[in-house]
Amino acid sequence: MRTRTASPLASFAVSALAAGVLLAPPSQGTAGAAVSTPSDGPSSGSSGGSSATASSTPAADGTARAGSRVRSVLLISVDGLTPASVAKLGRQRAPHLHRLMARGTSTRNARTAVELTTTLPNHTGMLTGRRIDAETGGHGVLWNDARREPATVHEAAGHRVASLFTRVDSAGRRTALFAGKTKFTLHRRSWGKSIDRFRVRTDDGRLAKDVTTDLRRKKRALRFWHIATPDRAGHAHGFSSKAYLRAVMRTDQLIGKAVRTIRTTPRLRGKVAIVLTSDHGSAGGKGHGDADRLGNQKIFFIAQGPGIAAGADFYRINPDTVADPGRQQPAYDADLPPVRNGDAANFVLDLLGLPPVPGSEFNKDQHLKWVRP
Repeated sequence: MRTRTASPLASFAVSALAAGVLLAPPSQGTAGAAVSTPSDGPSSGSSGGSSATASSTPAADGTARAGSRVRSVLLISVDGLTPASVAKLGRQRAPHLHRLMARGTSTRNARTAVELTTTLPNHTGMLTGRRIDAETGGHGVLWNDARREPATVHEAAGHRVASLFTRVDSAGRRTALFAGKTKFTLHRRSWGKSIDRFRVRTDDGRLAKDVTTDLRRKKRALRFWHIATPDRAGHAHGFSSKAYLRAVMRTDQLIGKAVRTIRTTPRLRGKVAIVLTSDHGSAGGKGHGDADRLGNQKIFFIAQGPGIAAGADFYRINPDTVADPGRQQPAYDADLPPVRNGDAANFVLDLLGLPPVPGSEFNKDQHLKWVRP
């Protein structure tokens, strides 16, 4: 297995900084501020688009494929969540995260993008299934703030870039994006017509309520939920601080509310899958910008829901397609890659019985499975 070395990435970071695209962590905004589109789409009593069933047929045009039991996916990205913090809190203080792992398939040793361990570049990778560097086929989003130039992912890449949202939309199914930072307006500008509801709030408690209300009232195939609480605490107090651990505990409670909503809503029970990952971890201190440090690269990847193996490890049930990276950050051309946050887009589509994102790289053949062989 090839592993990355410090010098190429250092050169990448230096050149990006010279171009003015690598910035310090953004300001957190005014608490409670919200940016949204109207809550649209069908009510709980109307159709949100057909789900994949055993009678569905494979198609390359975005229609559902056979075999999926999942009607809807809640894709959660917890900004700055470190596997070490969840282990330290244990089952008593982070029960919902531990329960997702126990009842689903997971790894605590997934990886970020190779080039950068910052928020907007990695989230754009999650949504497109692409690396960052545009010159080698990536999405080109190098910056990490709410700038409006380049205005879209397409401008950053130099060509049109498809996403998880556009693929789900092309299948005639509905989507929503809930985010805790204003920089996610980049994704609305890029794929706005395929995002049926868009909400940004810097109050994660209120944003969680938006998510649970939407789950109860609307039929959607996809909801993407970004939780910023741990990252804010880490930048303010340190990613090893008690304040950070309290933020992770608070995040666990918010996730628990969503899980409870799914479990107690009859039309959702047994039909919704949860996929959880992160944009980066932290190697300590108040930052996570050094892409060469293991702590910044190392993240969760968890899936739980109908048909997903309970108590399974992604590396153990996918021995021919991915490999545990140990303490390394493998290069993109590694013979057996690690599980990456960029796998999320095509993993979610596979759960929904839909084909991969056009032009994507990570998990493009949808090899990452969630059932034991």
